[in-house]
Amino acid sequence: MGHKIRIAIVGYGNLGKGVEAAVDKNPDMELVAIFTRRGPEGVKVATDVPVYYFDDIFTMKNQIDVVVLCGGSATDLPVQTPKLAEHFNVIDSFDTHAKVPEHFEAVNNAAMAGSHVAIISVGWDPGLFSLNRLIGQAVLPEGRDYTFWGKGVSQGHSDAIRRIKGVVDARQYTIPVGSALQSVRACENPDLTTRQKHTRECFVVAEEGADLAAIENEIVTMPNYFADYDTTVHFISKEELERDHSGIPHGGVVIRSGKTGFDNGNNHVIEFSLKLDSNPQFTSSVLVAYARAAYRLGCEGAKGCKTVFDIAPAYLHPETPEELRKKIL
Repeated sequence: MGHKIRIAIVGYGNLGKGVEAAVDKNPDMELVAIFTRRGPEGVKVATDVPVYYFDDIFTMKNQIDVVVLCGGSATDLPVQTPKLAEHFNVIDSFDTHAKVPEHFEAVNNAAMAGSHVAIISVGWDPGLFSLNRLIGQAVLPEGRDYTFWGKGVSQGHSDAIRRIKGVVDARQYTIPVGSALQSVRACENPDLTTRQKHTRECFVVAEEGADLAAIENEIVTMPNYFADYDTTVHFISKEELERDHSGIPHGGVVIRSGKTGFDNGNNHVIEFSLKLDSNPQFTSSVLVAYARAAYRLGCEGAKGCKTVFDIAPAYLHPETPEELRKKIL
């Protein structure tokens, strides 16, 4: 084996911290730098890796094999991923589903121009869940897909509640409806509305003297976030929130229910599920495995933008194809 794969992190929030920990678990990799727009003095890292300003990354091209982008999909990644794909092999976790085609195009143009490999929308959904939906459809062409998320903390929804006047802090859990899951697993192929698939449970810390009824009403009627769901709101103390709701668990399940045979007489269920103590740490672990693939593809002379659909599983694993055939095939 040659040198260790040299990884750089851009953005040091929950995801960046997770990547820092994940690289530590992979002996064929080393973390060489963390880049942040906040400036090095404002960032305390878990390891002794150096921290630099974001703009300094372009002076370090010869010291980095893959850049893992850990910013947000709303404003960071649409700008940063194409900008960096021209100069480095990159990985991101872009998850704004409707904008994936345009993000792919922008990143592909940049990666082709610079002869680098970019892999976008890596994580568990999009990512591992997408892969399982694809395999399910390919294997059972006569069938239906179902994806359930949770039980877990939705960071976007929690943030939306925090922006309401009178709210100090909040956590929102997305929870699959048990009866809906049961029906899908029983091959009943139900037609499920948004409301029938998931419920939302909110734990809210309100300001002293705030109008609780008004806050609750604003949450349950919020368009795009809560209006289409059965939503329960609990008002609790700051101490309770910190004691019982400080983690970021998540998970979910992808199910393909299908039929085979000339008479469609046999039912089949393919199910892939995740139960995660830490959403960002797990997502980071997926990013790091795909960073290995980007590096290997780059060494082979590949270029352009890819998604999880384009990456052969052997590229993700540290062992050689020979070892994989011998040990786990």
